[in-house]
Amino acid sequence: MTTEWKLFADLAERAGDKRVTVEAAAGDTVGDALEQLVDDRPDLAGRVLTDDGELRSQINVLRNGTNVLVEEEGLETELEEGDELALFPPVSGG
Repeated sequence: MTTEWKLFADLAERAGDKRVTVEAAAGDTVGDALEQLVDDRPDLAGRVLTDDGELRSQINVLRNGTNVLVEEEGLETELEEGDELALFPPVSGG
């Protein structure tokens, strides 16, 4: 199955597009999809992952509008057919 990432702000610039499709299989996780997303995009990987390959604390990951880091199983959240993923940098403003 294919899963689409929506990327926002400088993350879209670093990836070269606002929407990126990755291949996912039954049982794959959000972390698996993130790995596919950054594999060929070193600029994006450097922005969202630490040197140890961990997700930077200020990056938000959503699945169908829900923050997986807060309301689900984090990057271990299993994907389902039709899921839409989103990656946000820190948001500020008033």
